Amino acid sequence: MAKEGVEKAEETEQMIEKEAGKEPAEGGGGDGSHRLGDAQEMRAVVLAGFGGLNKLRLSRKAMPEPQDGELKIRVKACGLNFIDLMVRQGNIDNPPKTPLVPGFECSGIVEALGDSVKGYEIGDRVMAFVNYNAWAEVVCTPVEFVYKIPDDMSFSEAAAFPMNFVTAYVMLFEVANLREGMSVLVHSAGGGVGQAVAQLCSTVPSVTVFGTASTFKHEAIKDSVTHLFDRNADYVQEVKRISAEGVDIVLDCLCGDNTGKGLSLLKPLGTYILYGSSNMVTGETKSFFSFAKSWWQVEKVNPIKLYEENKVIAGFSLLNLLFKQGRAGLIRGVVEKLIGLYNQKKIKPVVDSLWALEEVKEAMQRIHDRGNIGKLILDVEKTPTPLMANDSTETSEAGEEEEDHEGDSENKERMPFIQ
Repeated sequence: MAKEGVEKAEETEQMIEKEAGKEPAEGGGGDGSHRLGDAQEMRAVVLAGFGGLNKLRLSRKAMPEPQDGELKIRVKACGLNFIDLMVRQGNIDNPPKTPLVPGFECSGIVEALGDSVKGYEIGDRVMAFVNYNAWAEVVCTPVEFVYKIPDDMSFSEAAAFPMNFVTAYVMLFEVANLREGMSVLVHSAGGGVGQAVAQLCSTVPSVTVFGTASTFKHEAIKDSVTHLFDRNADYVQEVKRISAEGVDIVLDCLCGDNTGKGLSLLKPLGTYILYGSSNMVTGETKSFFSFAKSWWQVEKVNPIKLYEENKVIAGFSLLNLLFKQGRAGLIRGVVEKLIGLYNQKKIKPVVDSLWALEEVKEAMQRIHDRGNIGKLILDVEKTPTPLMANDSTETSEAGEEEEDHEGDSENKERMPFIQ
């Protein structure tokens, strides 16, 4: 049973409204939020089935309550990652059943504690990993996936922190053993993980960072890396022109033919790490052709060749490490180190833009177009623009809604982004 008294709930609700810059209301808010004592409902983004953007809907769902060992969090902001796009398409191994609420990370305020939870109090500001269900006004998640955030860290920064910085840190320091004087090649250098990698490399003396990114991002990110190349250029030759031996670490979120290129660039004792396969995503829906092409282009790894060339090939999936392989303790230690670096002003999440829950389709399109520099954030309290609000049908959990017409979004202007 949750340790949630009426008085404590009202106190927490007032804190939530104060954080949002509002006076506590007498009744339920008109912005889609619901007072604890009045209605056990919440808004959530629901994926009705795998496919295109029209499979996403903003719905009302029953509000979860914390089980033994869980915390209930009033969500303020959620992170949007490329893996969420792949989940929407069903472009992952063993996809879960739909309908489901997407999202793997969020930030907010602790609203209730399940039995046996220690170390947290109602009202704590936290960030958390969630095994789906993050894109909602309220989430419940086990205490081992929850972390307190510094007082000067905003909720949008906190939602941009866990996936990107933990992924970057584990790859660089736990897998590849980054040290002074080494060199790193990172693809999608303008994305959330790419920018986290660049910042963490700057904490180690004399590290050279090679990055690939779309040309239009170069001006914005040129100071974060040592050498920057167009994502469509022959970066192998460009890297070897600067460093004939190649690089010590390759971080690849693309897959396909980039796997062979990355291995060819490794110095002796170098490490190639695959942590994504975004080349498989070309259209709005899952493409068997793109999947087959990416698989076919992957260079078949010969262990004897790795042995002869003294090279290391590795893979990294943060979500599997957390939710399937039980390494929450390791990740907690990483988060503590990262918060220390944040407090020392050595790292800071790069937030590309803020979006209301109603604007999730446009936010996902921006990721699909590779248009973001840093992280996209779903801001639960953000008021949607009228255009986006009209485009997103709010439904009951039963799912009574009209289907979008294909091509409707092509005739609509994008909302102005909040930098």
